[in-house]
Amino acid sequence: MSAQSLPVVLFGAFDRHNFGDMLFPHIAARMLMGRDVRVAGLVARDLRAQGGHRVQALRQLHDRAVDVLHVGGEILTCDAWDAAVMLQSNHDAQRIIASQQYDRSEWAQHRLGTRELAPYVVSKDAWPRATRVLFNAVGGVTLDDCDDGMRNEILAKLFRADDISVRDLHTQALLAKSGIEARLTPDCAVMVAELFGDTIRAHASKQAVARIREAAPRGYLAVQFSADFGDDPTLDQIAAQLDQAAHAQDLAIVFFRAGAAPWHDDLACFERTAARMRAPSVHLFDSLNIWDICALLAYSRGYLGSSLHGRIVAIAHALPHISLLHDGDFARPCKQTAFAQTWEDVDQPVAVRVNGIAEGIDHALSVDPARLKQTAERLVALCRDGFQTTVSALAD
Repeated sequence: MSAQSLPVVLFGAFDRHNFGDMLFPHIAARMLMGRDVRVAGLVARDLRAQGGHRVQALRQLHDRAVDVLHVGGEILTCDAWDAAVMLQSNHDAQRIIASQQYDRSEWAQHRLGTRELAPYVVSKDAWPRATRVLFNAVGGVTLDDCDDGMRNEILAKLFRADDISVRDLHTQALLAKSGIEARLTPDCAVMVAELFGDTIRAHASKQAVARIREAAPRGYLAVQFSADFGDDPTLDQIAAQLDQAAHAQDLAIVFFRAGAAPWHDDLACFERTAARMRAPSVHLFDSLNIWDICALLAYSRGYLGSSLHGRIVAIAHALPHISLLHDGDFARPCKQTAFAQTWEDVDQPVAVRVNGIAEGIDHALSVDPARLKQTAERLVALCRDGFQTTVSALAD
């Protein structure tokens, strides 16, 4: 079998419900048209009902000659404990986290079947039949915060990689400091409108999205935030700020989940927020299908939330957007600000704290639509070029 005809294993965290991770293999497979593509995670999962893939466990492919392509995400700094917990059901995850009977490291290694500290980063040493190992637009903004053992493992794996691109300047600088040269490429989710516009338009007419569009004829803001915003005082502030924005902008508020895996989004948080609100048009979007979520965003008047890929899909559709972050995220690098500072206009509104939501929405909605369209088009072109460089490495 020639190197060109080897199967390409798309590897990443698309074995759990997270919006961006589940989009990655769709986009990469479309851009690798003509190649034999396999989709693998740490465990086998069937997420097709939510618009994802039937994912194979990576270890099932160890006996084959393949190329391995990491297709994105903040995978460089996802440790074994976090990975293993996020692969549980929410009920099991809460029980495991609360229990004191587990040695975290030992439990995670047992659940994942590996002793690697950074299991979403593949090493040629651990997989000798991997002809080439490549990284496309990955992130690792907290690499310097990892303990020495994990950080050294990650760097050793990257030193042996055949090609590396990262999605933000901060990650690029951290790797350069350790002697690893990485190209800069936008997250491939910037391609979603370009490559899957027909799919998204079709889902906009299906019941989940159509009922929202009918209920909000003057338009709506798509809102999402992770479960760690879920304490009562914070939800009080979010509700008051969204009420203010809804009144000022004459729009409905629609809450959606960008991830249902543990440590992602919690529908109960949105229900509790909606119950506190006085705005006349507040809705809960309950679909977890990633194409429904794309359609919800595409037909909105804008996006506010903590998900990086909520932001990126809004960018792809040239829509107003602003990230909602915790106070601590303004004092240290985080993936949302790192991406925005790398790829968006310098005066584009980036992020707000909870007490600045209404003002931030007003600022985001005031951005010239032509500039948003230019940014979307520019990132599509840059992503195509960057991915083509990766594909050329596969063809060497």
